[in-house]
Amino acid sequence: MARWAARLGPVGVFLWKSKLILLTLASKGKLVLLGLTKLTTLTTMLASMGLYWSWYGWRFAAGLVLSIYIHEMGHVYELRKFGIAATAPAFIPGFGAVVLLKQRPATVGQDARVGLAGPIWGLAATGFWLALYWITRAPLFAALTRFGAWINLFNLIPVWQLDGGRGFAALTRANRGFILGQAFLMWILTNDGVLLLVVLGAAYRLFTKDAPAVSDVPVLQRFAVLVVLLAILCLTGLPGKVG
Repeated sequence: MARWAARLGPVGVFLWKSKLILLTLASKGKLVLLGLTKLTTLTTMLASMGLYWSWYGWRFAAGLVLSIYIHEMGHVYELRKFGIAATAPAFIPGFGAVVLLKQRPATVGQDARVGLAGPIWGLAATGFWLALYWITRAPLFAALTRFGAWINLFNLIPVWQLDGGRGFAALTRANRGFILGQAFLMWILTNDGVLLLVVLGAAYRLFTKDAPAVSDVPVLQRFAVLVVLLAILCLTGLPGKVG
């Protein structure tokens, strides 16, 4: 199976890794549930749940909060792998959630991997909603698929402390130009506004002076495949009040 995925290039390898991430979510249940034992995580999660409930209904609110939580636990998992101390996720009602680092990653590459781990785990969660939509054809799961993809794609905007900004720090100017062209193409194909923001962010970072001289190929591959798959998933369903 792994050899078959490798023949498809970066996309196949990434899909294979997404399968491994889903298995990780199942096998690392203790880690995934860890944040729920933290009072800050639990209380802020409930506050966000209440706000989204008032906007979209409790079913969509529960799925949205779970998607955000899985995204944040992707950061936590990668931070633990590198031995970097950080807080448990804290939700900000209406704005998502954050994990605060207690120490800086040792290298730009580490920071880029930590940043992109959130959208990678978020992609896996979004793929789960898509699978449920294919099985049930329930509008709820279509809405969760699209909204989850949109949130993770928004986080790939390569500016400030967003996940994409941290990922771009490990990319050369040529790599950044590649992502810019790719995001522009996906924007043309999907006409999704958040992709235009990725394009504008990438265009800005193309001319900043923080680009490294040596390419980090794994980071480039992860970023590129995230842009493509999340853009495609943004075409699934429309967010709305779904009960």
